[in-house]
Amino acid sequence: MNNPVQWFEISTNDLERAKKFYANVFNLEFQYIEMPDSNMYMFGEPGSSGASGALIESSSIKPSLDGSVVYFSCGDVSKELALVEKEGGNIITHKTDIGDFGFFAHIIDTEGNRIGMHSDK
Repeated sequence: MNNPVQWFEISTNDLERAKKFYANVFNLEFQYIEMPDSNMYMFGEPGSSGASGALIESSSIKPSLDGSVVYFSCGDVSKELALVEKEGGNIITHKTDIGDFGFFAHIIDTEGNRIGMHSDK
C-alpha cells in the first residue's frame, strides 16, 4: 500500500515565526513561494517518498487545534519534544508508547496548530 498523502499545508498567523519554529524543532529547510492570495514556505522534496508540505499565511485559512493532525517523522520523539517549549510551542501529549507502532506526541506550534510527532524509538 502506498502512502496517499502528497501535500499538506500548515496555516500560520506569522509566517516568519512559524518558519523559525519548524526549522529549529524539525531541522527543516524552506523555499519561499509567493502566490496571488498567500505566501508560503515549502519544505520536503516533492516527488520523493512521503509527503512534502508548506507553512502558509492566507486570509482564507486559520490555524486550529481542531481537525486534521499532521505528524512529523522524528528520529526519537524525545529529542524534538525537548525543543518545542524553547521555540515557543507547547506540549499537549508527552512521548507515548503505542506498542509495535512506535511512539507519538502532540504539540501546539507557535501558530496554534495541533501537530503530531512520531518515531520508532
